[in-house]
Amino acid sequence: MELSKLTVVTGHYGSGKTNFSVNAALGIAAKGGKCTVIDLDIVNPYFRTADFGDMFRSKGIELFAPVYANTNLDIPSLNIPLESILADGGYVVIDVGGDDEGAKALGRYAPLISGFADKQMLYVINKFRYLTKEPADAAQVMLEIEQSSGLRHTGLVNNSSLGAETTADTVRSSLGFAEEVSKLTGLPIAATCAVEGAMPAEAPSPCTVKRYVHNLWE
Repeated sequence: MELSKLTVVTGHYGSGKTNFSVNAALGIAAKGGKCTVIDLDIVNPYFRTADFGDMFRSKGIELFAPVYANTNLDIPSLNIPLESILADGGYVVIDVGGDDEGAKALGRYAPLISGFADKQMLYVINKFRYLTKEPADAAQVMLEIEQSSGLRHTGLVNNSSLGAETTADTVRSSLGFAEEVSKLTGLPIAATCAVEGAMPAEAPSPCTVKRYVHNLWE
């Protein structure tokens, strides 16, 4: 999928937003684009884009993250120079925390983001996460994120999967769910994500991804 110069990625816990963010950044770098990843996930201590710092550096991707990332500290320090990063002219991917509380970190940058022309804010959904199994629940979480951050989403990313057990039938079974979330929110499906070999032919806006984030038990 084509990304804007600024892509903000949100989603509930376990939706796969961090894996999507990592794929987006690596895709930009693979095409020769300059990319900066900003880790604003101050909620989930297990899966953060900050965990991929070494891989990002090897690809020329710059990473900004709260100074507490990968420590046991509870209070993050957000000294992220977003204005200068955006002015630098490269691509920026912001990985936001998994609910309305996590989105509060994004809210402090809302005026700057709102004034940036080439932007998109993508909401990642996963039919198989227990708190967002119903389209109405997924739409409600999205609304809470918007209310907390003061920003509005522009598209949906259907990342419905069952980890290593995901097949084309798994993704196919989620297409109706994604369509219903689209109707409820009024947002287009910007991408349907699946690993190679698991993308059904009828999926709208197919986006092949790799699994970089794995479950704790894998």
